[in-house]
Amino acid sequence: MSVRSLVLFLFTVMSLPARAEQAPLFKLPTSHGSVSLDSLRGQVIYLDFWASWCDPCRKSFPWMNELQNKYSDQGLTIIAVNLDTKQESLDKFLTKHPAHFAVAFDPGGTVAGLYQIKGMPSSFLIDRQGNIVSSHIGFLEKDTKSLEERIADLLKQ
Repeated sequence: MSVRSLVLFLFTVMSLPARAEQAPLFKLPTSHGSVSLDSLRGQVIYLDFWASWCDPCRKSFPWMNELQNKYSDQGLTIIAVNLDTKQESLDKFLTKHPAHFAVAFDPGGTVAGLYQIKGMPSSFLIDRQGNIVSSHIGFLEKDTKSLEERIADLLKQ
C-alpha cells in the first residue's frame, strides 16, 4: 500500500463516526427566509460552518459552488452556517465570495454548539436518512477529490 493510499484510508476511517449518528436538527434564518435540516430529509447535505475571518473558508466557497451546481439535481444541498456576530462582516465576505447555496446565520453559535465545532471551517456530510457519515475540520484543496467522491457515492444510494 502506497503512503498516499494509507493516508487516504486513515483520513476516511478517522472521518467516520463509530456508529451512524443522527444529525442534530436545526432551523436557522437565511437572507431568503430560513433553512430547516428536518425539511431536507431525503437530500444529501454538506453542512459547512464558517466565518468571514477564516482564510480557508474563502477557498472553500468556489468549490462548494461547483458542487452545488454539479450535484443539486441529484439531491445535494449545501448549507453554509455563518458564525459571524456582525452582519456587515458577513455581507462584505459574500460580496467578494458569492454563494450559490443556502447561507444560514448562527451569530450566537447555538447550532455550532450542537455540532461541537472545534475549528474553522468544520464540515459534516449527512446522508439521506439524516445521519452524519463524516466530518472534517479545515479545507485543503488536496482533500476535495476524496470529499467529492464520498458525496457522489452517497447520492447514488
